[in-house]
Amino acid sequence: MPRTTHPELHRTERIGWLRAAVLGANDGIVSTASLMVGVAAAGTGRAELLVTGMAGLVAGAMSMAAGEYVSVRSQADTEHADVGRERAELAAQPDLERQELASIYVARGLAPDLAARVAEQLMAHDALSAHARDELGISPGGTARPVQASVTSAASFAAGSAFPVLTALVVSRSLVLPMVAGASLVLLAALGALAARVGRAPVLRASIRVAVLGGLAMSVTAGIGRLFGAVV
Repeated sequence: MPRTTHPELHRTERIGWLRAAVLGANDGIVSTASLMVGVAAAGTGRAELLVTGMAGLVAGAMSMAAGEYVSVRSQADTEHADVGRERAELAAQPDLERQELASIYVARGLAPDLAARVAEQLMAHDALSAHARDELGISPGGTARPVQASVTSAASFAAGSAFPVLTALVVSRSLVLPMVAGASLVLLAALGALAARVGRAPVLRASIRVAVLGGLAMSVTAGIGRLFGAVV
């Protein structure tokens, strides 16, 4: 095989775990920090505040793990069913499947005779992979991995949630609300920048977006806490 003349670094293979990690950490910070800010604004003591934070951490991590697993498992089941159906169709009517594959390449811009030759060669090499990739849009690097997504989401949620809890633990009670909110916003901005950098996306825009949304969530819960003077 000839070597390429220039290296190309793409990030699509990271989408699965990166999405779960960023979503989990972001949700952990926003959910737990917002919960603790709302409770702090209601005037509760340090012990109650820390219990609230730990409860939010554990419950949120379990919820993220279960929700992510069910969601990605459903996607994986659908993909497996589609591939199984395609396998049966290839065994029953290979000629029609070859024509179908060729028509896909024609729609993408190949001449009909070239598309027919490409479809024939690809099916001779690995018919199921060719149809899974080009007809169903399923590639080996992009298949759903429910266990990986579940564990990644739970771990990243717990890591994100631990930050506001530890902040509340080390600062004085009078500074809990501004310190938890401020430190969480800084971490959210850093998380947005890190995710954007890993994915080769605009860093500043991602940081601002994540920080603004997190600040909005904390502002709402702080307002509710002050309004009702009770744990929310």
